[in-house]
Amino acid sequence: MEPRIDYAKVAPGAVRAMYGLETYVRESGLEHSLLELVKTRASQINGCAYCLDMHTKDARAAGETEQRLYALPAWRETPFYTDRERAALAWTEAVTNVVDGHVPDDVYEEARNQFTEEELVNLTMAIVAINGWNRLAISMRAVPGTYRPA
Repeated sequence: MEPRIDYAKVAPGAVRAMYGLETYVRESGLEHSLLELVKTRASQINGCAYCLDMHTKDARAAGETEQRLYALPAWRETPFYTDRERAALAWTEAVTNVVDGHVPDDVYEEARNQFTEEELVNLTMAIVAINGWNRLAISMRAVPGTYRPA
């Protein structure tokens, strides 16, 4: 696979704007482990190999277990995730797949039981950001495998 365009080089202002959103989300107070699960799950749904490579490495570097990462596509069928993580994963799937019936009320209610209004907006911004990164990486064919956690 060959990359198409080095978007960071060609449009550095756009990438700075995306990093601005990432910084906001990272400083929002949401748990780092939760954000990595959300980023990984959205990247799985979107089929973004570059972001999957990045976020599974980041999650492992931060102490996430292999078991939870491997089971993420089947999170509903496992006891490995907290109620808060389950609500975040359901919200991630609904927002990422918004074309499949928008975001259902029951998913919203579940999320509101686990997150304050501000946290839910911040979680949604995290999902917006990773979906944006997924679309950039997929369309410009970012090559996975070279990312190293900080």
